[in-house]
Amino acid sequence: MASWFYASEGKQQGPYPEGQFRDLIAQGVVRADTLVWTEGMAGWQRAAEIPGLMAGGGAPPIIPAGGPPAMASAGGYGGGGYSGGGSSPSIDFEILEFSWRTIVMVIGSMLVIPAPWVFVWYLQWIVPCVKVPGRPNLSFTGNAMTLVPWFFGFVVLVIAVRFTGIQLLNTLISIVEIGLAWLLLKWMVANLASNGQPMGLSFTGPVWIYIGWNLLVAISFITIIGWAWVMVAQIRWMCRNIEGTRRDIVFKGTGLEFLWRAIVTAILCSFIIPIPWMYRWMMGWLASQTELVPKGSV
Repeated sequence: MASWFYASEGKQQGPYPEGQFRDLIAQGVVRADTLVWTEGMAGWQRAAEIPGLMAGGGAPPIIPAGGPPAMASAGGYGGGGYSGGGSSPSIDFEILEFSWRTIVMVIGSMLVIPAPWVFVWYLQWIVPCVKVPGRPNLSFTGNAMTLVPWFFGFVVLVIAVRFTGIQLLNTLISIVEIGLAWLLLKWMVANLASNGQPMGLSFTGPVWIYIGWNLLVAISFITIIGWAWVMVAQIRWMCRNIEGTRRDIVFKGTGLEFLWRAIVTAILCSFIIPIPWMYRWMMGWLASQTELVPKGSV
């Protein structure tokens, strides 16, 4: 059965199964002039323009085959409104739920042993909070047991280095830690699913380049403000190295935008209470700046 999205007050709503979507039409939530989209459509269209949709008949409407959805002037999303060209993901979650789940994850990580299981549990909650046009019901299917040898192997290495007291080995720990972050990134991307089916994505960026980017970020902090531009460049590199999607992933945010938002976030988070709101605000901006465009258009 098809899954449908519709636009309301400049925001994307959905996905909704065929039956539930027709209930929204019957209730007047989705009207003739409402912009809608489902898999197979070339772009967003007004509901009245789709044969059979507004009639309320039992048979699903016939949707012409098309390429990836390009949410253009007829109803494309570009973060907070309509834009021409590509489409952007969005992220949203309840502040209370975010708060207690984050506290549980922090406590679980401090206890060390539950860390892999708590981390996967957290991913399984936060990933569905991300809405990607054309990829309904996003989920995470990774198993915590995959992380166990990496995580506890690293813990043993840290204990061994601390026991020897050789300071030079601390550099080795830092490099190994970045390498494990690279493995974690590959594992997370590979375990994304849509509608219960693996998305077939992979992160193909070489580990040595990933290590190089992280070292460059660390060095850039010396310049106080240069780190923001380096981090934006790193995000763009990571987006370019995600393979298996029918669309290219482009990060369009700038270093200046990243900088002032990070400063505002850091200042307000120092008061503790605003942390959940600032996290959602920052993640929402990052999602809105991540654009999905037709393959080969960049």
